Amino acid sequence: MDDDRAELRLRSGGQIVIDRRERTVLYRVPHAVREDELVHPYLAPAAAMINRWHGRESIHAGAFAVDGRALGVVGTREAGKSSTLAYLALDGHDVLCDDMLIVDGDRPLAGPRSIDLRADAAERFQAGEAIGMTGARERWRLRLGPTAPGATLCGWVFLAWGDSVEARRLPARERIPRIAEERGLRLPPVRPDALLTLAELPAWELSRPQAWESLPQAADLLLELASATRTAGA
Repeated sequence: MDDDRAELRLRSGGQIVIDRRERTVLYRVPHAVREDELVHPYLAPAAAMINRWHGRESIHAGAFAVDGRALGVVGTREAGKSSTLAYLALDGHDVLCDDMLIVDGDRPLAGPRSIDLRADAAERFQAGEAIGMTGARERWRLRLGPTAPGATLCGWVFLAWGDSVEARRLPARERIPRIAEERGLRLPPVRPDALLTLAELPAWELSRPQAWESLPQAADLLLELASATRTAGA
């Protein structure tokens, strides 16, 4: 990559060629890409690269907002991130994105208006439209409505499985490596202080039992954390 062009390899095979001057994104893939596949997951790496050119960081995370205060929600594979965000969305809360969070200063940018669920979550919620094999797995797509503009990113929540529903506040020495691990591109930060700026925000590890019955309590705790945050570094 350079300041005008980037070639990104895809884990599923093929590559994305992004030309900044021509304003084009070319997908060279071993099979035809459906429109719903383009929305997710193929759009995410291109969005991360284009926003990097604009000086914005990208994090593999979802996000939701309460009264204009947004929390980034980070979860490794099968940690319950998408199902947690789907629960919040179905309960009427403002979900900004599901998989790739682009941050412009302290402003989280909205992503595609959808959440991709696994079969068990779609069945549990009785929600989502089956879209077949997309990427490496079958998906059920939950459509999201419009999101309110002007939210401020006020913190991070890292999801984990545990014996009870609880939130542990993370010290700075844990926040920095956790956020660094989830950056959308394995490239140097756009600014030397970019990672530190994101890590200055308060962060928690929210754990819950790996059972659907624990999700409502965990979601309530997430909402409490969002309501308690005020400004960056609070």
